[in-house]
Amino acid sequence: MLHRVELGEGPPVVLLHGLFGSAQNWGSIQKRLAAHHRVLALDLPSHGASAHDKAMDYPRMAAAVAGAMAGPMAVLGHSMGGKVAMMLALGRPELVTRLVVADIAPVTYPPTLRGYVEAMRAVPMHPGLTRREADAALAGAVPEAGVRAFLLHNLRLGEGAPSWRLGLEEIAAAMPLLEGFPEVAARYDGPVLVLAGERSNYIRPAYHARIRALFPRVEFAIVPGTGHWVHAENPAGFLALVEPFLAAG
Repeated sequence: MLHRVELGEGPPVVLLHGLFGSAQNWGSIQKRLAAHHRVLALDLPSHGASAHDKAMDYPRMAAAVAGAMAGPMAVLGHSMGGKVAMMLALGRPELVTRLVVADIAPVTYPPTLRGYVEAMRAVPMHPGLTRREADAALAGAVPEAGVRAFLLHNLRLGEGAPSWRLGLEEIAAAMPLLEGFPEVAARYDGPVLVLAGERSNYIRPAYHARIRALFPRVEFAIVPGTGHWVHAENPAGFLALVEPFLAAG
């Protein structure tokens, strides 16, 4: 069972976070959408407060999301959550009224994030560990302070030995699958909005043909002034594109 945060009333929307994230990442976006929608933000397997799962492939995660849905919903996913959302739409199209994919494509990406996993696994989990110490331990592999802060949201500190909230071992084992995307003999014929960050290279023009083959009704748009974290870097610009798309349904 996936942990959830639910707000609002109206046409339902499910939000799916990216790798190393949680439902909390949607904070202000969920509150804004909840003015007109029932918004369900989920912790994906091995993330947040959801149970750790040794089998973190996209079909299995999509099945877990389907099990958390009470019927057809609009689905919005960022990064890894966007791949889960695409897999759900392709495998269970009757559950997805419309689809928003934020800065990810159904392609295989290079293993650039494996270093983050190894750096997190290498943090010395001794009693009394401070957030400052953990930040310093990550700095060599993760030079961006904002990314380190994002990763450290998963660190539990307090009495006794600290621990990571997410399933680092499960994620480490699953990285080759998470970097890729399954070959599927299906397509989703519902409305799709694919959002790219203006400064991001996650959705390249070369990927558009692959996206259109799976999602023939796709529309592409760019969130101004953003890198990969489109909803966090420009919430207003992100919502200016997402809200009309959801309202059209």
